Amino acid sequence: MQPSRKIASNIFKGSLGNMIEWYDWYVYAAFAVYFSPSFFPSHDPTSELLDAAAVFALGFLMRPIGSLVMGRYADRHGRRAGLTLSILIMASGSLLIALLPNYQTVGIWAPVLLVVIRLFQGLSLGGEYGTSATYLSEMAEPSRRGFYSSFQYVTLVSGQLIALGVQIILQMYLTETELSS
Repeated sequence: MQPSRKIASNIFKGSLGNMIEWYDWYVYAAFAVYFSPSFFPSHDPTSELLDAAAVFALGFLMRPIGSLVMGRYADRHGRRAGLTLSILIMASGSLLIALLPNYQTVGIWAPVLLVVIRLFQGLSLGGEYGTSATYLSEMAEPSRRGFYSSFQYVTLVSGQLIALGVQIILQMYLTETELSS
């Protein structure tokens, strides 16, 4: 593989991982309106949605810690290893949220477990952000670092737009009851 092709391949892979991570992060927010009654039953849709939004916000509190922990891990084990671990934590969290029992099944443990999982996802996202920026700038040619590093922001927004796009498509084909189940 030619050096410029290898660089482009590494930039693409790093950007794709970043996009997947942000997609997983934002899909929670996009679908909170559907799953919030399962974890925060109050018979008041506004309260349920606010509780889900509070959990979303709590995840952001873990980002600085995630940056510290995952950045140190990436410094010791390599950027790819750090990014891979970050994606695995985020994807595992999304899977666990999908499998979580609801409030009617396990009571208060449903929202508690949701908070714990989102805290781990916030840790993951914090680690992804700094490690991804470093990886993209290290992989780029010196004259193209700014351009390639900007892919981190492009893929951040792309992940959010894809999450919303998936929501719109599902809303077109599924009923509200099906989306909430």
